[in-house]
This record gives sequence, C-alpha cells and structure tokens, in this order.
Amino acid sequence: YFLEKHISIQRHFADLEKLANLKEDEKKPCPLCSEEQYKPCYSHKLHRHLLNFHWKVSVEFEGYRMCICYLPCHPVKPNVVGDQTSSKMGAHYHCIICLATITRRTDMISHIKRHVNKGETESRFIAAPAPKYSHEVLKESATDVRVLPNYSTPQKTDSYFNPKMKLNRQLIFCALGVLAKERKPIECLDAFGATGIMGLQWAKHLRSSVRVTINDCNENSVAMIRENCHLNKMKVKLHTNEDDGDEAMGDGEENTDTIEVTKMDANVIMHLRSFDFIHLDPFGTTVNYLDSAFRNVRNLGIVSLTSTDISSLYAKAQHVALRHYGCNIVRTEYYKELAARIVIAAVTRAAARCNKGIEVLLAVALEHFVLVVVRVLRGPFPADDAARKIRYLIHCQWCEERIFQKEGNMVEENPYQQLPCDCHGSMPGKTAVVLGPLWSGALFNAGFLRRMYFEAAQYGLEEAQSLLKTIVCEAECTTLKHYSAHAPWEDTKQEECGVYIKTPNTSPESYLVHGKRKCDEVSRNTNKRQKAESSSEHPAFYYNIHRHSIKGMNMPKLNKFLNYLSEAGYRVSRTHFDPMGVRTNAPLAQFKTVLMKHSTPTYTAGQAEEPELLEDD
Repeated sequence: YFLEKHISIQRHFADLEKLANLKEDEKKPCPLCSEEQYKPCYSHKLHRHLLNFHWKVSVEFEGYRMCICYLPCHPVKPNVVGDQTSSKMGAHYHCIICLATITRRTDMISHIKRHVNKGETESRFIAAPAPKYSHEVLKESATDVRVLPNYSTPQKTDSYFNPKMKLNRQLIFCALGVLAKERKPIECLDAFGATGIMGLQWAKHLRSSVRVTINDCNENSVAMIRENCHLNKMKVKLHTNEDDGDEAMGDGEENTDTIEVTKMDANVIMHLRSFDFIHLDPFGTTVNYLDSAFRNVRNLGIVSLTSTDISSLYAKAQHVALRHYGCNIVRTEYYKELAARIVIAAVTRAAARCNKGIEVLLAVALEHFVLVVVRVLRGPFPADDAARKIRYLIHCQWCEERIFQKEGNMVEENPYQQLPCDCHGSMPGKTAVVLGPLWSGALFNAGFLRRMYFEAAQYGLEEAQSLLKTIVCEAECTTLKHYSAHAPWEDTKQEECGVYIKTPNTSPESYLVHGKRKCDEVSRNTNKRQKAESSSEHPAFYYNIHRHSIKGMNMPKLNKFLNYLSEAGYRVSRTHFDPMGVRTNAPLAQFKTVLMKHSTPTYTAGQAEEPELLEDD
C-alpha cells in the first residue's frame, strides 16, 4: 500500500500555492508554518513567503521538491531561561522515501544519496514508479553480475562486491571443486550472497556436481541475486521466511541448473538445513556464525570462512581480539600466521561444542582477509584430538623467539626454560609474554592442496595457481617442487579422510562413495592418514630475514640463504604469509649463525677504493 505523502512534498510551485488557497481580499495562513511562526497575511505577502522561505530552499528528488516545514512534526527540546520556558518550532524536511524528518538541508541531501546508493529509489507513497537506475555489469570468471552504485563500499550499498577478493573466491572455488570430485552431488551454501557472484560461479562451472543455495537477509540483495541469476541464464528457486517458495525461469534454456535463493538470517538457515559445503563471509568477524555452521554440516564436509576483521586479527585492536576470540596477542613478525591460528582455534572450539573435530586443509592470510578451510570429522574422539591442539604460545619480546607450551596441566617453576633463547638470563626484567590460546597443529594438507592446484589449472585460475604453488611447497617445507597439469590421481587411487577418489580408468561401481562405510572405519582411516602425515608436518611459524639481518653486513639473496640452511641439515621453505619470510625448523640462534656466516661486510666508499689502488700498484 502507499502512504500519503506529506504536504511539504510537491511537484510544482503552483501546487504549493493551491494548498494556501490564495485570495486577494482575504488573509490566509501558511500551510507549512504554524500560526506562532507565521501569522496569516494577504496573498502577495504569502506568495513571497512560500517562494523564498520554502520553495527556494527545498531538496529536489526525481521531479519532486521536499520543502522545508515548520509545522510541529519534529520534536524540539524546550529551552529553560530562568523561570520561563520558551519553545521554538524546529525547521525540518520530510524524506520522500522513508518518512524520516531531517533538520538540516545538507543532511537531507546526504540522506537521499544513501537511499540512492542502496537502490531504494521507489517512494512508498508515490503511486507512479520511480525511474530505474542503470546498474553496472561486471564480469569475473565467465560470470556476469549486475552491481549497484558504490558496490565496493559496504557502508553505502546493500549488494557489496569487492574486486580485491577475486583470489579469495578462486581459492574457495578450488576447494569446492575438490570436494565435488569426492562425492556428487553436494549441497553447498553461500551464507552471505550479496551479489551472488560466488554461488553463480559454483553453479556455472561445476554444474550438476553441486546444488547451490545463496542466502542473504537483505531484501535488496536477494532481488539483486535473482536478477544476476537471470542474467546468467539460471533457474531460480526462491524461499523466504514468509512463503513456502516459488520458482522463476531464466531468460534462456541454455543452462538447466537451478539455484536456490533464500532470504533468511545465516544462523537460521544453517540450523534448519544440512549442507556438505558452507562458506561464511560476513562483513567482519565470523565468530557469531560458527556454532550454527558446525551444528548441521555433514560428516567429512567442508566449512570455509573468510574473516575481514583485520584490525583485530593483525593486533592493531588487541582489545577487540580479546573480546571476539578470547585471545591475547601482540604485534609480532609472524602476525599473519598468528591471525590464522587465532581463527582456527575459534573454529576448533565451535566444532568441539557440537562433538565434531576438524582437519585444517588450508589457511591463508593476506592483506585484506584471512581464509580458513577445514574438513569436519564427526565424533567425540576427533573433537578431543583437535581440542588438544589448542595451546598457549611463549613469545620472547627481545629476540622474537617463540615456542608452544608443553602439554599438561602442571605449573612449571620457570616457564622461560621452554624458550630456546637465553634472553631471560642476560636481560633484566620479564622478557616474554604468553599469547593465545592458539591452534598449534598444521595449517595445510599437502594432498588436498595439490588437488586444488589441479582444479585451478583446469579452470584457468592463474592467480590461484601461483599462490597454491607457494603453499604446496610451504606445506611440505621444501624449495624444490615440480608441477604438472595432469590430475594427481591419474595413476593411483588416493584415499583422503576415508573417502576413495575415483580414477579415470575405473568404473563408477569400483570405488567407494561416502556413506557406504561405517563411522568407526572412517575414523580409523583418518587417524592412520593423520599419523602418517604427522612426521612430515611443516614447522610452526617463520622468521623474517630482514628482521634478523646483522647491521653493517650485506645478507645473501633469499633463495641462496634457503640453500645454505638446507645444506646445514634443516627443513626450509618460503611462506605466503611474508615474501621475505623463511619457514624452517632451525632454532633462531642457528638461523642467525647461518645468516652471519654467509653475510659480507658493507664497505664504505673510501675502503672500497683502497683494494683497487693496491691492485694498480
């Protein structure tokens, strides 16, 4: 239904004069002022008053003028002067869209612009539909999406689309592609759809292997998702809280896939339904949705989450990290890996509350986000095993050495003895802090990452390929790695998490599908694989070579330094967390010894010329 518009909103000045019912021989009051503000007067004075005090200071929007109003619509606090109370009528504007009253003209203009940025341009009390704005169409990975103005600013639009998160979307797509190879069809959920770009990419490339559900609690975002589904020639099945659902057909019949679009709170839909793959990407922290995500996720399913609360995770707002994650942190040289372990610890606790354990498949921390992908292992024993990997970290503030506290509940007399460095004995005062609790287990699964790399190569995701190369080497803690474009399971049948992977030379009946095995056998196979991989687990944390360089010495090139550490008998690799970081199992003292051994002195200009003069002689 349409609400009646306020009398201060008119199309033409003549319409405003009709409200006053001007007559030459009669005094008429102003229709937009109270009698205390403006007394009745003759027509020529009232005409000038309406023109100068109301019409010329109006705000224009889509052919309408929102004139300033002095009627007692906007409450104003009375001013008490001595024993007398004086009240003054507050000048204000009435919004044509939401009926709000705004006092300042500049604030009213900004208020209207916010409605336009959110796409709320149709007035609720104007029967004639407002003209539609032309939306920009963007293309990513062969998927078209129509976006609203200011689409990259979340505070100014409902359908948020960030082009900088393209790499994040590619990594999540690769993880889903690997899961789709294990069992099909799988039910996957994009809990925060916005424009629907991620769910559309899943359905467009993986097609019948996935059943995609895109959810958003905002009505404008849901409308935009439906429009983008039609733009990509997809069927849409809409479900909201109010109705049971209806179906809408795309413009073409080229693609018969159906995308389910829901309008619910993310916690509600994850409580109501079960999924094999869930992705969480709210604006900020994900801790408010973890309990719902792990409540109904299926066994051996995957939960991926993108955290964009960088200020708290990267130790710029430490009090917020303590509030959201219950974790004490400081700024360190390895702060990005620290952020990933903070998020995984929160994920582990949420899964354990639902009697589920996790296996970390991928953890990425870049400039704009922290991405964590975990596999869910149902049962109290996997939950206990994962919960035991949450520990505190002892961090030396002098030399940046760090080590996880030992397991056990007994209090040690001198916790500094656990640190490999001797800063506590040589430096005055307290030299170390306790950080955490953090995840102390592995951050990567090398086998899963190799298959993700194959998916990236298969679909031509170049940005994801280059990053996954680095992460695979980091997961195996090696610097030498050869990649090929063929599938990693072409010749042998692999088993991961109790699920056999189909090979191209086998028939569908010759391999086991998830659900055919008993739960205890699945857990047994998972434990065997985890024990086999524990010996090759990558070292925790990394060192920045610039942070530990020696003053007055030229340090070697990074790749040469990696070879020197490897020749010394240590495992080394580069890390995606820091372009100048070195992940190694060498203690910091040995790290500095090798760096010092292969660094050359820095000569001044005069000193550098002396050897040349001696050679000339």
